[in-house]
Amino acid sequence: MAYEIMEVELVFDELKTRSEKSIAAMKTELAAMKAGRANAHILDKITVDYYGTQTPINQMANISIPEARLLTISVWDTSAIKNVEKAILASNIGITPMNDGKLIRLVFPELTEERRRQLVKEVKTLAENTKVAIRNIRRSAIEDLKSFKKDSIVTEDELSKFEKDVEKNINASIAEIDNLVTDKEKEIMSV
Repeated sequence: MAYEIMEVELVFDELKTRSEKSIAAMKTELAAMKAGRANAHILDKITVDYYGTQTPINQMANISIPEARLLTISVWDTSAIKNVEKAILASNIGITPMNDGKLIRLVFPELTEERRRQLVKEVKTLAENTKVAIRNIRRSAIEDLKSFKKDSIVTEDELSKFEKDVEKNINASIAEIDNLVTDKEKEIMSV
């Protein structure tokens, strides 16, 4: 009996882990979206050729936000400033860096109403894709549980209870996704 319980627990552990990873990936994507305010996460995926090694900007410079729409990058090795500037330009983040020899400034432009609506659509698309991933996780978990029923590891009643537990977990994940979307939408649409 303990063996069967462990197998069922493994299904729920995998369900929870995969759901959390999907939501974490969505949070990362949301953090990188520009909402008209300076956001250091926009630089997370940008790497610089630094002495032959691809190095993330945040590992070779101080990144600060002195004003709401201004991001400054203070590179520790001033000889690498040109490389950092080139990497930012090549990344197509839509912001042109200004270099004064010591500091790189990124000025975030005000978002137009049209751009705000486009960003909201992107957020909703990302949320829908994450929900699809969550539903696929649900389907996989339920298939695993049904195989346990087929192999006589769990009874019909237990299967029904476990399916309700899976549904409860999935609904909680989808509610969290909806909350993230609502918060990001408010952030984007606030002028």
